Amino acid sequence: MLTAAALPPLSSEESEHSARVAAHLRVLIEEAGGWLPFSQFMNAALFAPGLGYYMAGGRRFGAGGDFVTAPELSPVFARCLAAPVVEILGRVVAGDIVEFGAGSGKLAADLLQALALRSALPRRYRIVEVSAMLRAEQRARLAEIPSIAERIEWLDAPPAEDWQGVVIANEVIDALPVERFRIAQGGCEVLGVIDDGPQFTWQARPADAPLAALLEATMAGLPAALPSGYVSELRPMLPAWLAAATGWLARGAMLAVDYGLPRAQYYHASRDGGTLCGFYRHRRVDDVFARPGLQDLTAWVDFSALADAAVGGGLAIAGFATQAHFLAAAGIDRELAALIENASERESLALTQSAQMLMLPGEMGERFKVMALTRGIADPLTGFGFRDLSASL
Repeated sequence: MLTAAALPPLSSEESEHSARVAAHLRVLIEEAGGWLPFSQFMNAALFAPGLGYYMAGGRRFGAGGDFVTAPELSPVFARCLAAPVVEILGRVVAGDIVEFGAGSGKLAADLLQALALRSALPRRYRIVEVSAMLRAEQRARLAEIPSIAERIEWLDAPPAEDWQGVVIANEVIDALPVERFRIAQGGCEVLGVIDDGPQFTWQARPADAPLAALLEATMAGLPAALPSGYVSELRPMLPAWLAAATGWLARGAMLAVDYGLPRAQYYHASRDGGTLCGFYRHRRVDDVFARPGLQDLTAWVDFSALADAAVGGGLAIAGFATQAHFLAAAGIDRELAALIENASERESLALTQSAQMLMLPGEMGERFKVMALTRGIADPLTGFGFRDLSASL
């Protein structure tokens, strides 16, 4: 973890943009009476129109950005994800794919090409994207593949009519805003943001009734009570987001991929401090107030909370696995062999190394999990037969 002082220097343009974002955040704090819930700070820092990290110019994904996602790392990821997608599309009528937060469009491009090889293209590939900047990047990438481009459309919000098919959420839930909390004597505190002169800082208040109730429900299933002073985060908006994402899904499934843990591991006493952090130029930053608008803000996913929200919304948990186990069960060896069959020696080496990064425990293999949530589909899905961790939820 790094502080802002250890990061690469900013250009004058970056400094000016970050100053504009900080000014916007100060206005929000003032309008809120001097104390702003962190969820609102995080939402504005990431998604404020024309200002937020995902809404303004600059490269976000890949080697030249701030972080690398699995689809950016290797096309083998999408080829493996295609296995359960084909199964789901085969069990619905006129199936669509709806992807949330498609990033650079790399997953959409690779997945659609993998589905085309299997003669299993969806009726439509619909991308829910709030960022005009990222929409433009996605359009440019997908326009390079005319055979699939005509099936793609962009949405401002989730579909609001009955549909069938697959929802894909790859590294989306981690960007949903969180609230920061601290266990205190006789209750819990919520940590909000104040404007402390030249910088933002934390200030504690007693948690309001809804947050206190959510924290109590979350802690109820833990094997031991958390000690006084313990700090972590909650994602109160997760049930509402999931309801919006899948509420009109009449038959089909969601495939959610993200870094995270089951609740008992997420809120273990050894994880005091939580998982909230920033990312800037592939560096993890502990100061989430640094360089507003220029660094990503993220927190790991409590997959038990996702499972609870799913069951409450009428979905079934059809599988939960580490990314390594999912890819192994989905045939990564076979898919990698197909990719390198006609590749050069250098390309083969690069493909093999990137596949290893997807699988290795010290890289993405264990930190990332894959969860399948279904509605109207009872049969098992490929990807969860090697080792299903649903019992840990």
